[in-house]
Amino acid sequence: MLKRLVYLALCACAPFSATAQAAPNVGAEHLQQLANAPFWISLGHYETGKLGGWRSYVDDPKFFLAADGAHDPKAELSATLAAIYKPLHTGDDPDKHAQCVYPARTRWLRDQLQLSDLPAVDCKAFKQWFSDVAPDSAVLVFPAAYLNSPSSMFGHTLLRIDQADVKTNHTALLSYAINFGAYIEGSDNSILYAWKGLMGGYPGLFALVPYQEKLSEYRSLENRDLWEYHLNLTAEETGRMVEHVWELKQIRFGYFFFDENCSYRLLELLQVARPGLDLLKQFPLTAIPTDTVKAVKASGLVEKIDYRPSRERELLERAKPLSHDEQDWVLKVSADQRQLKDADYLAVPSERRALIQDAAYRLERYRANGEERDAGRAQRSFELLGAISKNPPPELDIQRPGLPEDGHESRTWQAGLGTRGDKAFGEYGLRMAYHDLNDNAYGFPLGAQIEILQLKLRQYEGNHWQLQQLDLATIRSLTPRNELLQPWSWQVAGGLERVLGKHGDESLVSHVNGGAGGTWQLTDDMLGFALGTVRVEHNNDFAALISPAAGFNTGVLWRNPLGNLSLEAKGDYFTNGEVRRTVSLNQQWELSRNLGLRLSAQREFSQLASPENEVMLEVKWYHY
Repeated sequence: MLKRLVYLALCACAPFSATAQAAPNVGAEHLQQLANAPFWISLGHYETGKLGGWRSYVDDPKFFLAADGAHDPKAELSATLAAIYKPLHTGDDPDKHAQCVYPARTRWLRDQLQLSDLPAVDCKAFKQWFSDVAPDSAVLVFPAAYLNSPSSMFGHTLLRIDQADVKTNHTALLSYAINFGAYIEGSDNSILYAWKGLMGGYPGLFALVPYQEKLSEYRSLENRDLWEYHLNLTAEETGRMVEHVWELKQIRFGYFFFDENCSYRLLELLQVARPGLDLLKQFPLTAIPTDTVKAVKASGLVEKIDYRPSRERELLERAKPLSHDEQDWVLKVSADQRQLKDADYLAVPSERRALIQDAAYRLERYRANGEERDAGRAQRSFELLGAISKNPPPELDIQRPGLPEDGHESRTWQAGLGTRGDKAFGEYGLRMAYHDLNDNAYGFPLGAQIEILQLKLRQYEGNHWQLQQLDLATIRSLTPRNELLQPWSWQVAGGLERVLGKHGDESLVSHVNGGAGGTWQLTDDMLGFALGTVRVEHNNDFAALISPAAGFNTGVLWRNPLGNLSLEAKGDYFTNGEVRRTVSLNQQWELSRNLGLRLSAQREFSQLASPENEVMLEVKWYHY
């Protein structure tokens, strides 16, 4: 009898227990409203599909709880609601419960639906991780563009998460960094890396790691200026963003250099932090880091900007006032500290030795970037520090350059009028990104050029239209050499272009070319460069399918009061006997930040035709 009563009591209690732990019955209309909420759309990384409906940027099926969660925010919300109410049985791992895997989803649903009867789950792993990060505020970090790395030629962005005491204790290196980047297995070369990055050949992953570790991993950051944009996110907003990063651990996204990249993904996180933001609609085609920084500033998120010069800039600024002989001493002292006791060195005035020693120490630090620790170098640095402490130099004062986001916009529309020989023409063009040697200068270093997807059409007299040029990419890095640093200058380009052909015609040829050489600082605002080049071309005027050539490219760049001027000479000497040379002059007048007027003149020579002169005046409108 007693057993029967106990059995009946258990049966009576079972429905009550199940009801208490069951997900609430939310009406279909209310459920749809929640599924359409900006915060839920941000948590699922949804965008409207090209043919209607939704699609998520997340490529990883394990992120979704519903079978069609990648395309149905409402289904994913219903599945999440059911999952966070799932009871925890003996032997289950609490850290694998939906409340622990999706803390940002759980908190939002709890607040929106006033959920007070959720199963109690102790998410120890998440709580410990969140406690270690201790998010209080956020800083958007922008390392300036670095042309010698294909992955960094447009710059990079990451988020630094600061604890409450960072500002008072100046302990930013102990903070954490949120980074989104391509996940690369193996070691692809630079060309393969660039191609896969363009075509989406790598998955992208979020990571939250110690900020100091991230700086060590990206050693090239040490050779780039760093801009830190302190955001006015509250501690609650910052915490909400960090909660969502936990949900994205090892979750794969598509990764594309020009749109779904590091900067685009960080904008999504900022929309999680502050759901009222609408940052992504500004980037339907490309998301270049400088443009995303502009969008963040325009949204009112930035409250302060700090500038950290690179080690290279610090070294060059310290060496700038040194004479040629003094820079020779920098090289000698950095290589052999016994030179510090040399009689000739001690004869140098004390204040000049202070500058030499400091420059030598900075040169040693610069050379150590990315290298394994070396006992000899460590000893040299120690001895230099000892000499510096006895004869300290004046504090290094580096003037902050122009803000990178205040430069011209990245997309360019072009329209010009000109003459070629005795024929007049109009030329119309579009460049998707982003800067050439003559473009408006503010915010860009002299000698840097990155052009991606440039189209030019010409309309000659008689309404004759032709494709004049289609560049896939043109990259030039003309970095000046000096006594202390000897960087190589280089360039690479590929696409379609018009060249002189038989009978005075212009032939449309496909080509790939590149070169390497040196650049020298002639004056503060003038560079001279000389490069050896190679070219591979398909030309219907040639018998061979592919024709190689060797050549040269040399010239002068001058940043003058009107804008930028370039004077160049280049030549290609083909193995089939064709010789092609060009002399060109370009001067740009900077009418406003996003408007330029350019005068171009060139003379072309070819073995196949008579020399041809061309002059053009064009307007350039920089517009995103």
